[in-house]
Amino acid sequence: MRVLVIEDEQRLADAIARGLRAEGMAVDVAYGGTEGHEKATFTRYDVLVLDRDLPGMHGDDILADLVEKGTLTRVLMLTASSGINDRVEGLSRGADDYLSKPFAFPELVARVRALGRRATPAAPPVLRAGDIELDPAKRTVSRSGELVELTRKEFGVLEVLLSAQGAVVSSEELLERVWDENADPFTTTVRVTVMTLRRKLGEPGVIDTVVGAGYRVVGDEPA
Repeated sequence: MRVLVIEDEQRLADAIARGLRAEGMAVDVAYGGTEGHEKATFTRYDVLVLDRDLPGMHGDDILADLVEKGTLTRVLMLTASSGINDRVEGLSRGADDYLSKPFAFPELVARVRALGRRATPAAPPVLRAGDIELDPAKRTVSRSGELVELTRKEFGVLEVLLSAQGAVVSSEELLERVWDENADPFTTTVRVTVMTLRRKLGEPGVIDTVVGAGYRVVGDEPA
């Protein structure tokens, strides 16, 4: 899942980003409204964690522009106000969810995950290909009933490939969905991660390389 955090309180923004990355998400950060609006416009995010009172460009204006453009990005708006009128106003402007500061981080994670599921076509609760099973909620992968230990990036790559249900996924798309803006598009990061993922999943192999196009899962059996 790719997330953008737009929050001008740098310590809070960095803390949110660290926490979401620890949950396996790819997270970018912007500390001002203008920068955040630019990132949200030119990069496809699943979820936007958006502070309302921002310097440069107000959060309400960012939200209004995204709604007008019909973006699929789901918006969780943050505010220092806990008043019901502010929450109603934010939701009426097009926000998908609203969270008042201060908030409990587990609640933020739960809300971001819920919005992320709505940002993309519905997927089965457990993804399968042959004897491989991936449970996004429990963050577990197994093959023939045996747990397979994966890094966060390996897990993310496998989740994207399984979600594609046999369709080819390019290296560029994997880089965009699993990593963040700091990833170097000219490195062999994706290829190396796929290589180690194949090794951990064992034989027979389930990830095919489609020369010049990307990767796909074979033996996919959607639930």
